[in-house]
This record gives sequence, C-alpha cells and structure tokens, in this order.
Amino acid sequence: MVLPLGDLQRTRILPIITYILIALNVTMFLVQQQQGEEFTRAFAMTPWEVTHNEDLAQPVPRVIPVLVRDPFGGVHRELREVALEHYPCPIPVRLTLLTSMFLHGSWIHLLGNMLYLWIVGDNVEEVLGSFRYLVVYLACGLMGSLAQIAVDPQSNVPTLGASGAIAGIMGAYVVWFPHNQIRVLVFRFITVLPASIAIGGWIALQIWMGAGSFHRGTDAGGVAYLAHVGGALTGIFVAFLFADEARYVKARNAAAEGWTTYDDPE
Repeated sequence: MVLPLGDLQRTRILPIITYILIALNVTMFLVQQQQGEEFTRAFAMTPWEVTHNEDLAQPVPRVIPVLVRDPFGGVHRELREVALEHYPCPIPVRLTLLTSMFLHGSWIHLLGNMLYLWIVGDNVEEVLGSFRYLVVYLACGLMGSLAQIAVDPQSNVPTLGASGAIAGIMGAYVVWFPHNQIRVLVFRFITVLPASIAIGGWIALQIWMGAGSFHRGTDAGGVAYLAHVGGALTGIFVAFLFADEARYVKARNAAAEGWTTYDDPE
C-alpha cells in the first residue's frame, strides 16, 4: 500500500479555492448523511439519464452475477435480478453532471479524495490562479463523467465523487512538477518519492484499470476508472497549455528561496 501524505514543495499563495472545494465536499457529505440514500441517488449522475435526458424515478431491474455456495461446499456464479433504486431528481437531470462531483459514497471515499486534493491543489492553483483553477477543476470533473458515459451510455448505475476532477488536478501537477518530493506511507514506513512516481504511478494504474474495465464493465468493482482517466487526460492537456505559466512560477519560487533552476526557457 502506498499512501501519499503531503508534498514538500511550498507555495507563495493562500490556496483559497482548494480550501473552499474541500469544505464544500465535506459539507455535502454531511448533508448526505442527514438526508439519506434518497438524496444521494437523486443527485448522482446516471449515464442513461444524461443520454436520454430523462429521470429514472423508480427502481430499475438489473441482472448482476453473484457467487452462490451450494450444499456440498462448492461455489458457483449465478445471474440474479436485483432492483437498482432510483429517486426523482428535483433539478434538470443533466445538471447531475455537476452535482455528482460533490457527492461521495463513504467517509473513506471522501477522505481519500480530499487528501489528494490537499496535496496537489495548492501548487496547481498557484500556477493557474484561483478562477482558472476552479474552471479547470470543474472541466476535468465534467470530462471524467463524459468519458464514463461515452463507453457505457446505457448504464443505469449512478456514479458520484470528485475523483475525475481531482485526477485532472493531479494530471496537471505531475506534468508541471514531476520532481517534487511527495511524502508517502509505504506499508508501515514513511519515505519520499518524486511526483512522477507517487502521482504518475496512480494515473498509470487508473489507465491500466480503465482499459480492463472495458471487458469487466465500466462500473466494475464500484470504481469508475474511466472517469479518472478522462479527468487525468484533461488535466494533462491543460498542463501543456499553461506550461509557460508553470515555468514562471517555478523560477519565481526558486529565486525567492535562493535556488537556481535549469528548466527555464532561454
């Protein structure tokens, strides 16, 4: 297990948008706990609803494989029909592309996403500026959802989470700051790794798992890997668009700390 704990690269700004996004995600999760499952499913994004622009307000039958133990101790796989709960959405259903970015399925889901955002968000916000950073965050989340929809537009499984948006911020971070040192927990030991490994490795894993999900189903294992991939690739694209700004910020911060950099354009 490799768990990032923080990066060692300081910034010269107060990353107000990053803090606001973290606070908003936490607040929405508390609202979810108070309002219950009906609220969460109503505002989650369902590909079928988006592609058909139609709200699924009733349970939908779904056939899923389950493992069944027979009387002799053996285990075999059976297909069983279950009812997948859906509830009326009080807003235009395509707006769930936005609302779903601020919902999470569990405390672990929320804390993992917010940890990554806290680690990489301030550096990316410093390069882009607060307004562009917010736009890029939302765009990455949107592109992540659209990637998930594109490969399975008929899916009636709700999806939610900030993972696509945060994957985009991580994608920009690893392009701009591949040598930044990330403090990570590796099993029981704390060490440091370059961002190209600690963050780039996570992105590479999502691409590999996303490719595999074409065969297992896009929502295999309950993780929307293709949303991660779509968000990360969007963030990488943005990083190349703003490469000059990133070089300027790195050179400015290095000069303020008394260092010489060697990756600035001549």
